Amino acid sequence: MSITKQRQQSAYLALAKDFGYTSPMQSPRIMKVIVSSGVGKKRDKKQLEIIEDRLARITGQKPSARPAKISIASFKVREGDTVGLQVTSRGARMFDFLDKIIHIALPRTRDFRGISPKAIDDMGNITIGIREHTIFPETSDEDLKDVFGFAVTIVTTAKSRAEAEAFFRHLGMPLRSEIVAR
Repeated sequence: MSITKQRQQSAYLALAKDFGYTSPMQSPRIMKVIVSSGVGKKRDKKQLEIIEDRLARITGQKPSARPAKISIASFKVREGDTVGLQVTSRGARMFDFLDKIIHIALPRTRDFRGISPKAIDDMGNITIGIREHTIFPETSDEDLKDVFGFAVTIVTTAKSRAEAEAFFRHLGMPLRSEIVAR
């Protein structure tokens, strides 16, 4: 059993006093993790295959192509062109990916000072932007010219921002404790 799954199961006891839970089913749970990457102006099929292969290595499952819904002439995008790749994980793969991102990938990020609590939306979900895919150990560092970024969205059943923040802190998500002035 992964560390994140164990912590999610113990979240009820930790958060029951603060939020007045009367049943373990009221405690927030992680529903799914969505990893999405825009491919931008990658017209070359080889580069698109490289991004698809590396996302598959990172997440453990094959990404699905996201086509453009409409044509936009000023961006040179035609309806049906691949504009992004997305992976939706649930269950064991989701918890394995969360353990990997919390304990391995984020600490390897350059100048990492924690995730801003502002990344949590009002629905209780968090979106983390990753600028370089090379922070994951599965990717080879040989081809540094093909570095791409992606977004990781963690969808929960939390009902508010405060409840989600307490839940993510309990899971071990490296959230900043105070807002850093820029």
